[in-house]
Amino acid sequence: MPERRTDLALEAAQAVTAAAGLAGVEQTERTEDGVTVTVVELRTPEAAEKVGKPLGRYVTLELGPVQRREAEGFQRACHVLAGELAKLIPQGEGTVLVVGLGNRAITPDAVGPLTHEWLLVTRHLVEQLPEVFGSFRPMAAVAAGVLGTTGVESAELVRGVVERVCPVCVIAVDALAARSMKRLCTAVQLSDAGIAPGSGVGNCRAALDKESRGGPVIAVGVPTVVDVNTLTRDVLEEAGRGDLEPEALEPGGAFVTPRDIDQRVAECAKLIGYAIDLAVQRGLTLEDVEGLVE
Repeated sequence: MPERRTDLALEAAQAVTAAAGLAGVEQTERTEDGVTVTVVELRTPEAAEKVGKPLGRYVTLELGPVQRREAEGFQRACHVLAGELAKLIPQGEGTVLVVGLGNRAITPDAVGPLTHEWLLVTRHLVEQLPEVFGSFRPMAAVAAGVLGTTGVESAELVRGVVERVCPVCVIAVDALAARSMKRLCTAVQLSDAGIAPGSGVGNCRAALDKESRGGPVIAVGVPTVVDVNTLTRDVLEEAGRGDLEPEALEPGGAFVTPRDIDQRVAECAKLIGYAIDLAVQRGLTLEDVEGLVE
C-alpha cells in the first residue's frame, strides 16, 4: 500500500504509534496563550525510520487564535512562535541567515519567498553603521527560488551564501504537505533536523541540513497542500471502507489546497517573518518590528 504523504512529524508519529506503539518517540503537548504546542522527539534510528523522518526535535504549533480571528490572536501566536524559535537559535552575536524556499509564482509554494518580505535584515546595517545598529544581531536573508527557474539547487545556492556570510545557523522556510485538511495554513512546524526542499510534493531535492551545510539548520514549514491520494484514503477509512485500494489511487501528483490559499499564505508568511525577527532581535517588541519593517 502506498504510504500516506505528510511532512508533519506530528501526523506521521500519530499514525505509527496509533497502530502499534513505538519506542524511541517522545511526544508532549501543552497550550500556551491559546496556541497548542506539540513536541515530537525522534530519539532512535529505528523510530526515525518507522516515522519516516530524520532524527530530531519537531515542534508543531496549531494557530487556533489566528484561525478563529480572536482579539490579539495574531500577536499572541507570533510571540509563542518566536519563543519556540528562540530555543533553537544559537545564542550569541553571530549572523543568522534566513532562506526562503519555494516558488513565488505558485501560491501554495510561496510561503518562503513571501516571508522574506517581513524580515528585519540587519547584517549590512550592523557592519556599516555600528554606532546606530550595533545593538542589533546581524541577520541576512535570501529567497532561493527553485531549480526549474534558477537552474541551481537550493542547497547549492545556500552553501555558496554560507561560505561568504558564515552564519551561526540557517533558518529555512518552506511550504509543506499535510495529511489533514484542517491543518492547512493553521499549523507551523519547527525542526532542528533540516529540510529537503520539494519533498512535500514528491519532488525532493538535495537536503539542507546540518551535515550538508556544516552547521545548524532550523526548518520552519507551513502545510499548504494535501495529497489527493492521501485524502481519498482517509475519507474511505472514515466511511468504513478502508479495505478499498483501487488502482486509481496510485501516486499521481495531484494536490488539494484551500480556495483562499492566497490570503492564508500571505498571513502565514507575515506571522513567520515577524516571529523570526523577534526570535533574533530579542530586545525588540512586536510594535518595534512592525515599525521597522513596514
